[in-house]
Amino acid sequence: MNSQVVSLVLGRIGVAVITLVIVSFIVFAATEMLPGDIAQILLGQAATPEAVAGLREAMHLNDPAILRFLRWMAGLLQGDLGTSYANNMRVADLIGGRLVNTLKLAAVTAMFAVPVALFLGITTAMARGSLYDRAVNTVVVGVISVPEFMIATLAVLIFAVWLHWLPALSFSGDTTTVMGLLKAYAMPVITLSFVISAQMIRMTRAAVIETLKMPYAEMALLKGASRPRIVLRHALPNAIGPIVNAVALSLSYLLGGVIIVETVFNYPGIAKLMVDAVSTRDLPLIQTCAMIFCLGYLVLITIADVIAIISNPRLRK
Repeated sequence: MNSQVVSLVLGRIGVAVITLVIVSFIVFAATEMLPGDIAQILLGQAATPEAVAGLREAMHLNDPAILRFLRWMAGLLQGDLGTSYANNMRVADLIGGRLVNTLKLAAVTAMFAVPVALFLGITTAMARGSLYDRAVNTVVVGVISVPEFMIATLAVLIFAVWLHWLPALSFSGDTTTVMGLLKAYAMPVITLSFVISAQMIRMTRAAVIETLKMPYAEMALLKGASRPRIVLRHALPNAIGPIVNAVALSLSYLLGGVIIVETVFNYPGIAKLMVDAVSTRDLPLIQTCAMIFCLGYLVLITIADVIAIISNPRLRK
């Protein structure tokens, strides 16, 4: 790895760190602008002004916003996620199990969606202009045009209401058996797979087609090499960067799409916890959940960019 590659990789990591700091400020500012007084919400409408004022003082809500931001950031750097306003529990304890559930859902979705999307993206690029290519692209465009909550609603309507194959809500049935566990994950995974696969298929197809236009690919075709051989031996190794970027961008969408999916299917994940925290204006919990989503997104994008830099043939020299 030459010095130019190392410099670019370190620069990209540095940009990610700076972005995370900026995002943390935006998350804190956005949660501060949520309507309502948390002290009033916790004590109820019957609380006296003195009691509300005393609770605000005890919770340091009267401190300047910049001081509370710095205190919050210092806690994050030390691994202290704060204490939930609504439950009076450590945020880390509340998030622990929910985060595991969300990661399980994301992992199962990725294991199912990524191979299917890469296969369809590569094969449609190989069969560009064919009936198969047009059919897949028509379905993909249709899926992209439909929001994820509509896909989730259609999945409930088809598999739960009409066919009675799957439960409308995750973990509403028996999950002690393998079949019960599969049914619990089926609807969220189906919905998320449709959402992330569509973009991944289009981006993978575009990356492979762009690589097939390169002179070395055209030369291999003129020498009589078959299209599958050209794709597998020549195009794919040089399209790793764009393909990994496509996968990372699609998987990062899991972090946003999972909020809707967990809410619709009542899946006990961190996104559902965040939605519940918004209703109670539980600022420490909302801020931590938002930072986890932002961190996950930045990590995925940074990994994709680093792989793209390392795999760039023009930087290997």
